[in-house]
Amino acid sequence: MNNTELYNSVEEIINKDIRPFIEADGGMIELKKVEDGIVFVKLAGACAGCPGAAMTLKGGVERILQMKLEGIQEVRLAM
Repeated sequence: MNNTELYNSVEEIINKDIRPFIEADGGMIELKKVEDGIVFVKLAGACAGCPGAAMTLKGGVERILQMKLEGIQEVRLAM
């Protein structure tokens, strides 16, 4: 899977399986880029600065993406 296909697949999973839960808690998530198996996202709304954001990122977003897609190594916050 090339980077464009991986990006599109990640975006679809975020839109369908992740965003509704984050928005339900008052947060927002935006996919910025996918580079060499590393997914970069921006968290905003209630997620920005939330102490639980790291747990959401690793325990939720990263875990779901790794379960659904091969080649996802890590999810990081985009700077």
